[in-house]
Amino acid sequence: MYHYRKGAGAERELIKMFSERGFMVVRAAGSGVNSLSPDLLAFKSSAHYAIESKAWENDRLAIKRDQFENLKKWTETAGITTFIAWRKNRERWVFIPLSVFKEAKESYTIGWEDAKLIGRDISDL
Repeated sequence: MYHYRKGAGAERELIKMFSERGFMVVRAAGSGVNSLSPDLLAFKSSAHYAIESKAWENDRLAIKRDQFENLKKWTETAGITTFIAWRKNRERWVFIPLSVFKEAKESYTIGWEDAKLIGRDISDL
């Protein structure tokens, strides 16, 4: 239950951040339960984003292969830009494009230092 509350809290934080910047935001039904859809969809004029949020304290983030490939389908099928939004405690949110993740045996991964260098800030979206 702790992980669900932490994840839901992170999603609500992102909803607020996007809303404050003029986006219309939808939290996906089943968020955190299945890997078929991203956690959030954010829309503003010509900017359309699918966001998978991760509040994760490790220095390496791993996204399970099936979840990652479903996120890629959102980009390919819907033409929407998809990001993994990652935040560690007392750090800023980093929006990471799927293209920079490294493929591993059972997942796609990125390290925190690389994410901070490559990822974008919400003000850039």
